[in-house]
Amino acid sequence: MKRTISCILLLCLVSAISFAKGKADTEVPTEDVEYAFKGDEPSVNTEEEEKPLVPLYTLREPTGKPVELRESWGYVMQSRIGEYNNSMPLTDVCFFSAEVNCYGELVGIPNRSKINTGKARCHLVITCDSRSLTHFILAPGSKERSNLLKAIVKAGQPYDGVQIDFELVPARDRKHFITFLADLRYMLGKVKWFTVCVPARFRLLSEDIYPYAEIAQYSDRVFIMAYDEHWSTSRPGPVASVDWCRKVMEYAQKSIPPKKLIMGIPFYGRTWANETTAGGWYFSGANRIMTEHKVPEVVYESDIPTFKYTASVDVTGYFNDTYSVLQLCRLYEEAGIHKMGFWRVGQEDPTIWDWIKIVK
Repeated sequence: MKRTISCILLLCLVSAISFAKGKADTEVPTEDVEYAFKGDEPSVNTEEEEKPLVPLYTLREPTGKPVELRESWGYVMQSRIGEYNNSMPLTDVCFFSAEVNCYGELVGIPNRSKINTGKARCHLVITCDSRSLTHFILAPGSKERSNLLKAIVKAGQPYDGVQIDFELVPARDRKHFITFLADLRYMLGKVKWFTVCVPARFRLLSEDIYPYAEIAQYSDRVFIMAYDEHWSTSRPGPVASVDWCRKVMEYAQKSIPPKKLIMGIPFYGRTWANETTAGGWYFSGANRIMTEHKVPEVVYESDIPTFKYTASVDVTGYFNDTYSVLQLCRLYEEAGIHKMGFWRVGQEDPTIWDWIKIVK
């Protein structure tokens, strides 16, 4: 059954979601939007309380049995710890994240004592969100690489494990990345869990920066980020469609031992507009858009010309609810995969937790 969603309501829904994992492709909602989405807005002294929005759409209700997982991994942002509670059916919590600064130093290390994960294991996530910086810290024999490895080991001491999430490794640094992982595995020892995040693949690429089989040799778990099939600058489409995820899963199963494979599932969604109104303009371009939109007047503010017009745009959105997330979970479950992870806690349709069961 297809669902029809009004454009305005869709914008309200999806803009309240902190979208993708990649920093350059992330949209952070304002607190006002976030509160409006959750229904936990702060009290405001107004003469008349606003009436809650009533959806015009209906969502498909899931049926069947809960998905049974041996391992359920969930990411928690250190700035949004309040979105997590340890009653969620998670065996592993990935605390996001410590970062590498422009000097190659580890900064922003989450305080382990700030999050109570109950019986769930807690993993420190390490990110590096610059291609040039990643090249810099991977250089073999460099002081920066050596110091960073030591800093990661030290920062990971209060945690059950460490996870590397380097998504911008330059192609020529492929071998250096693999040796970095090997060095870190050795330095952490066998007591600490060591996991690595890798992007979705259908096949081994020539000079693949993230060769699944090699990475699996040095890690306890490999987390497949099976999302961003479509992204903010692509054409509109699902963040992770079932058919696309099936192809990613089939390749992963051929390359990674079952014990080490975790299939990642997105909770977030995206919107696309058919017209972008913000931007920088040539003089000729500014005159063109003013003419096209029949701007009636140019006003000079302190001798600088300014104009206004109202534009309408068509918005298309794809998002994930409990039903769609369950479809992905069941795809993997039917293929014999019982380790799954979710990006990220706080973005989910909250009823999803009723459909996940942890089994030994």
